[in-house]
Amino acid sequence: MDLKDHIREIPDFPKPGILFYDISTLLAHADAWQVTMGRLANAVRVHQPDLLVGIESRGFLAAAPLALKLGCGFVMCRKRGKLPGATVRHEYQLEYGTDIIEIQADAVQPGQRVVVLDDLLATGGTMAASIELLRKLGAEVTGAASIIELTFLNGRKRLDVPFTSLVQYDQ
Repeated sequence: MDLKDHIREIPDFPKPGILFYDISTLLAHADAWQVTMGRLANAVRVHQPDLLVGIESRGFLAAAPLALKLGCGFVMCRKRGKLPGATVRHEYQLEYGTDIIEIQADAVQPGQRVVVLDDLLATGGTMAASIELLRKLGAEVTGAASIIELTFLNGRKRLDVPFTSLVQYDQ
């Protein structure tokens, strides 16, 4: 099955000049979603994770059901101020400015094997920052994955762990 057939392209969203790859149509198609989860499971299983970490917010849609399928835990990596309790934060550089991501302080134990997931890898900044944040907590980040990769933005080069994507767009 070609998963691209189930990903809708929306021009000029969220602003003019951006082509948005919408996985809503993939999620709504039961067979395509099942195939997506099966392919992600095969890609992630080799890293033997204890936990899957989903990046806010569409990364949750991939990581949570995949964690259930693989029999491991699920943890959220979120924007500042979105998680209750004690958190650990990481500030990182954007093209214009900075951003902050957080994880609950007790979400990951030192030495746990973790794979990071998001729906899409673009420039790689948020995924790289998530990996750094997890390492602050003592996690062993063994891999990363996404459904979609925008290969022309070279985000994969910013990651220092094995990375897998199911669908690639070259422009």
